[in-house]
Amino acid sequence: MEWGNYSMYADFVLLGLFSSTRFPGLLFALILLVFVISIASNTVMIILIHIDSRLHTPMYFLLSQLSFIDILCISTIVPKMLVDQVMNQRAISFAGCTAQHFLYLAFSGAESLLLGLMSYDRYVAICNPLRYPVLMSRKVCLLIVGAAWLGGSTDSFLFTPITMQFPFCASREINHFFCGAPALLKLSCTDTSIYETSMYVCCILMILIPFSVISASYTRILITVYRMNEAEGRRKAVGTCSSHMMVISLYYGTVMYTYVLPPSYHTPEQDKTVSAFYTILTPMLNPLIYSLRNKDVTEALHKVLGRSLSLGKVTPF
Repeated sequence: MEWGNYSMYADFVLLGLFSSTRFPGLLFALILLVFVISIASNTVMIILIHIDSRLHTPMYFLLSQLSFIDILCISTIVPKMLVDQVMNQRAISFAGCTAQHFLYLAFSGAESLLLGLMSYDRYVAICNPLRYPVLMSRKVCLLIVGAAWLGGSTDSFLFTPITMQFPFCASREINHFFCGAPALLKLSCTDTSIYETSMYVCCILMILIPFSVISASYTRILITVYRMNEAEGRRKAVGTCSSHMMVISLYYGTVMYTYVLPPSYHTPEQDKTVSAFYTILTPMLNPLIYSLRNKDVTEALHKVLGRSLSLGKVTPF
């Protein structure tokens, strides 16, 4: 398809994060380190939950799904960034850009919904502990995960074809480090205001719906905790929710800044910085927050490490 003198299927150029820093080598090393830690920590979290019978509960099953999504999400963006820096290239094909846009929307949408639905698990555990095995059965857990993936995939299938069908005849330089819709639409030859408005409304819904579930769940949790007579019970209840609240605050705070705050209130450079936080740093922080603040996970890790060390020892003759 042609639009004037420009091909719809020509390559794009990702300006990335490295071009806007005075120390690209240092930034490269930091992003590589974050990527390795993120992949390793999320993988360890999944393995621990799988092999330790004490972690075979609904909460940890949902945590394993969150770790899986984090691995997929960061792997969609960071390897391309690092390879481009090493190879001194920035081009991305139309097909590659489409694939990255599709996968990013699917994974980020699934994570947004899953974080919201995970608050229901905490609500049931604290407010209805006796009915927890019934209300959070395996079937319910699978429905929660399925709903998160369905929501993210629907968002991706809906918006990716529409975004990529616009004729792009500007400089074709995407002022970002991955193919996101807001940066792509700035290169379009046509008026995309109506489509951008519809995307804006959809993004708000994708954020506000799980955020409403979170607000309702934690309001009930706070009321229940306030009515508890035992200080130990309050401490345990707060402890089970604090990690989830930290992850929610990190993720939704940055996402709301990017997608809910009007574009006139932030610059492209600020967008890239905030986007780097929730696409690169958050996948690393999630397992660290849950493991460092969770006694069951740390005990499972010590148990596995102890077994590994004992197997690695060589008994002298």
